[in-house]
Amino acid sequence: METADLKQRITQGENTTTEFKENFDQEVIETAAAFANTDGGIILIGVSDNGEIRGITIGKETLRNWSNRIAQATEPRVVIEIESVAVEEKSVVLIHITESSIKPVSVRGRCYKRVGNSNRVMSPQEIAQMHLNATGQTWDQRLAANAGSDDIDPKKVQWYLTQREEVRNVAKPQDMDATELLRNIKGGNGEGTPTHAGILFFGNYPQRFFQNAQLRVVRFKGISVTHPVINRLDCSGTLWEMVDAAEEFIRQNIRLLSFRTSKSFQRDDKFEYPLKALREAIINALIHRNYQKHSDVRVFIFDTRVEVINPGTFPEGVSPDAPVHEPVNPTLSQFMYDIGFIERYGSGIKMMKRLSKEWGNKAPRYEFHPLETKIIFDSPIQENTFIEIDDISEQLNERQRNALFHVQKNGQITRKEYVQINHVANTTAYEELRDMVDKSLLDVIGKGRGTKYIQKVND
Repeated sequence: METADLKQRITQGENTTTEFKENFDQEVIETAAAFANTDGGIILIGVSDNGEIRGITIGKETLRNWSNRIAQATEPRVVIEIESVAVEEKSVVLIHITESSIKPVSVRGRCYKRVGNSNRVMSPQEIAQMHLNATGQTWDQRLAANAGSDDIDPKKVQWYLTQREEVRNVAKPQDMDATELLRNIKGGNGEGTPTHAGILFFGNYPQRFFQNAQLRVVRFKGISVTHPVINRLDCSGTLWEMVDAAEEFIRQNIRLLSFRTSKSFQRDDKFEYPLKALREAIINALIHRNYQKHSDVRVFIFDTRVEVINPGTFPEGVSPDAPVHEPVNPTLSQFMYDIGFIERYGSGIKMMKRLSKEWGNKAPRYEFHPLETKIIFDSPIQENTFIEIDDISEQLNERQRNALFHVQKNGQITRKEYVQINHVANTTAYEELRDMVDKSLLDVIGKGRGTKYIQKVND
């Protein structure tokens, strides 16, 4: 490396591909392994952490000895290029490491990866995933141990083919048995052994092989998991069966903000959350989760929000603000697309934001943890108490029901807002609001022009 280029690199400081060390030590070997497990890099021996060139004294065999120490301590062996460069009349040793073609590289049984300007010990899940990536396979494409053709339900295969034909206009294959079909769609190996994706999508009972492949849905009375459980459902079966079961449970356990009138038997269902967005979040959690972790996907329904918890994290370079299509389990993603459960690759996050906005709700927000990702849908009604509109619908006229819905969504209503919503005179607005107060549905706060009507809180 030219001296000018080397000085420029030192000026830029330590980063994902550059490390400074004053002397050769054990950390140099760990850094070499970390670079080999990520994008490669260069270690500068004779440079302090703050970029000061201090130089290092080396003998005739020093570079060869260092090279041998790195090779002998790493498995598979890391082959390096090493050179000594004179900078400001001082010797700086450059150790060049390229990304390894065989991963992960370990040092005495521990694997490291480069994160920012430091090395981090890899988790067992990261090591397993790196093994898979090295073989060109993802988890869902691996063969399911101890599984055979008898573990596949032919009816579920036929259901999938029917759905794919109806939704994606893909004709059912003719004269092809289930084993050959599964091989063609990466659901099996052609010899009767299903893949992980094959079991999760077509299995008689997938949880026999993957106990963590469950979906738990819980309705709490309150705003935290410490509050009593009102209802719960432990979903099992194939992924698409669990999605349908969870959606039905959610329908029964979130609040309906629409009205049933005496003039019609029909009702305009206006749930407090857009169901399609919740369904999308659940599907994403099931197909993009890390199945090598022991925990399962959970959906928690609280008084003020719904949380969908996914055991896993976004792929590197992907975030809610930069939703790039980088599926963790591409075969499962393809299966869900085939049956119409997802529409376009990489569109789920944007769709959930759009649906929430159209519904009048806040955009979903995310909380990140090293072991899991949580997506949160906030309810437009933040009061812990809630008046069931169905129970009092016959007591109110259409204008009053509109007003009550407005209060439950916005927390309050004024006489001016009542007039604007219902297109009535001030006198009518006053009389009908007072009627709702008399029926103990609303409370009055303030006086004169500052008068506001809020939801009645029952003791």
